[in-house]
Amino acid sequence: MAETDVPSSRPPMSGTPGRPLPEADRPSPAHVGVPDTRGPVRFLWWLVRAQPRRVALGSFWGIAWMTGVLVPPYLLSRAVDEGLRAGDRDALLGWTGTFAGVLALTALASIMRHRTMTMVRAHASLHCTRTLARHAVRAGTPLARGSSSGDLSVVQSADVGRIGQILTLFGPGVGSVLGCVAVVVVLWGFAPVLALVVVLGLPVTALVLAPLLRRMHTRQNTYRDREGEVTTLAADIVSGLRVLCGIGGKERFARRYRERSGELVRDGYRLGSVTSWFEEVSQCAPLVFTAVVTWIAARLAVAGELTAGETVAVYGYVAALIVPVAFLVEAATDFSRGHVSLLRLLALLRVEPERHGGGEAPPPTGPGDLADPESGARVATGALTVLVATDPAAAALVADRLGGRVGSAVTWGGTALREVDPAVVRARILVSDNDAHLFAGTLREVVDVRGERSGVEVDLALRTAAAADVAEALPEGLDARVESQGRDLSGGQRQRIRLARAVLADPEVLILVEPTSAVDAHTEAAIAERLRTERRGGTTLVVTASPLVADRADRVLFLVGGRVAAEGTHAELVAERADYRALVLRGADEGGERTPQRPGTGTGGPGGGHAAGAVETAPHRERPAETAGRDIGQDEPGGTPTAGNAETAQSEWRTPQRPGTGTGGPGGRDGAAAAAGAGRGGRPPAGEHRRGGPGTVPGGDLPPGDRTAGGAGTGGQDGRGDGRRGDGAGTEERGGR
Repeated sequence: MAETDVPSSRPPMSGTPGRPLPEADRPSPAHVGVPDTRGPVRFLWWLVRAQPRRVALGSFWGIAWMTGVLVPPYLLSRAVDEGLRAGDRDALLGWTGTFAGVLALTALASIMRHRTMTMVRAHASLHCTRTLARHAVRAGTPLARGSSSGDLSVVQSADVGRIGQILTLFGPGVGSVLGCVAVVVVLWGFAPVLALVVVLGLPVTALVLAPLLRRMHTRQNTYRDREGEVTTLAADIVSGLRVLCGIGGKERFARRYRERSGELVRDGYRLGSVTSWFEEVSQCAPLVFTAVVTWIAARLAVAGELTAGETVAVYGYVAALIVPVAFLVEAATDFSRGHVSLLRLLALLRVEPERHGGGEAPPPTGPGDLADPESGARVATGALTVLVATDPAAAALVADRLGGRVGSAVTWGGTALREVDPAVVRARILVSDNDAHLFAGTLREVVDVRGERSGVEVDLALRTAAAADVAEALPEGLDARVESQGRDLSGGQRQRIRLARAVLADPEVLILVEPTSAVDAHTEAAIAERLRTERRGGTTLVVTASPLVADRADRVLFLVGGRVAAEGTHAELVAERADYRALVLRGADEGGERTPQRPGTGTGGPGGGHAAGAVETAPHRERPAETAGRDIGQDEPGGTPTAGNAETAQSEWRTPQRPGTGTGGPGGRDGAAAAAGAGRGGRPPAGEHRRGGPGTVPGGDLPPGDRTAGGAGTGGQDGRGDGRRGDGAGTEERGGR
């Protein structure tokens, strides 16, 4: 988050000194430059202008190197005519020494040319990468919707290198063009007919190669498309491997990947076939030149029109002409490959952020209400607001509009949000959803992305998100490495880490989209209470249908058909609206619904009681689809439980029973273990006490330390069982009271 001088009525995170956050890094336009995306050639010229001195130096060394390639034939002709034929030993030694010196200088020029052009290509590739990264940050959601991760990966890993390779044209390419011109001029001095053969032969070679070059370009385009698709599929499989294993789709996706990669191999063979023909023809064409010109020069020498030394020089010049022609053919090949990559990069750079205003309006000088006229939603300053919607997609769209992710008529403190500088909006309004990227690094770096928060603040954010057990379960705690997107964490752990990161950012306005969809009721209740405490005085909007979170909100907005149909407290809406009651209290008995109580005040749920200070949700609802596949330790929202890892706590989602009479399953939760075998159930975490019933599914393997001791509850019945935690600790648990 970025620093802001706007005063806030909310105190800083409890237990830590208040201080502003640093301003986001924004490189100046003069330093970065604006890429010219009007076409491939213009973009290439923009890359050249980004490093003019280095490109000019590369051109100089390219010309010097080509000059060194073309001078030796002249030196050989002088050595033959003035040394060998004249019998002058000194002249022969002089021209030979000069020849050796030119070769040494040519080798030096070749080294410097290659070194300089390598730097030019590397700089161009890096410039493309940085430009795309900056544009991705600026474009945001539209770029994410319009491109896949595979496309971005291929552009960053392969396309930028091909684009940089095109800049070879400005080094040896320039020298090659001048070299061809120089050979034509020199041959014209020996015999005009030789120069005409070269002048006519170059266009003929281009005409022969053109059809092959076009076909190669077409197949390169097809291959590049397929490459992006396969890369995207591979990335999806890797990121969702645990879910695929859970739902039994691993083999199906593996078969699909094999089919797509097989198609890519076949496209590669087709491309290789055309490329091989192109390279062979391009290498044979200069040899035909050499043969024709040498034959003509020999006839002229027999006729006495050329001396022996001149004949040697003509052969040398034509043989040397192979080098610049080969470089020009190679440059054409590089441009064909790079042109496809250029089109891909330009397509991404042309994606514009969905902003319809000028970004010049001043932001509110202090905290202000967010209002969305399209839905009628208003987020009050300094309050905890919950948005409950019959359509989750509509609620997510409202969150995007309120966060400035999409263009809309949302106002912020009376100012049109779309007219405010996007950097200011991002600095003061944070939208966090379950698609937010988790970067690789230590757990501390993942949570504190700027590395400017103290350990106390990080610990407090983790506690607020009920994620302290994640750090405790890792061998190195906060210093443990976390893979990109948290692939080595469970779904619930990733969700809580994202929430901790958002809480630690401490923005003026925090918008959370389904922050507790992958956690159990106990954890959800703890998060709701702690979030309310830590965000006291701040503006917070939570998009969720959880009654545990809604009960702690200052205001609840009920969205029906994309419009706010009612608002009030959770208790008021439960009492007044049957549709709201049916949504948030799914599976409840219409005649005996009870409003969820504050911690420590609830009565016993089915098969168990409450611990002091926690809640077992009284209006037990049918398990929603988004949590139906919550796995123990692998709780991906929407997944299907795997054998041995399913949470089967029947009491949490069944119809309410009389306290102490419900038949509970193994007490499981995100990060807690399920009971194994025929015991009466594992001990639930703190306060989430349920009566143990016959265990039906073995417990899952969980990281050690991800458990808390249970407290005394009310209304539960003692049950002693032999359930074991899934962390391998072998600790015998007892049913909660």
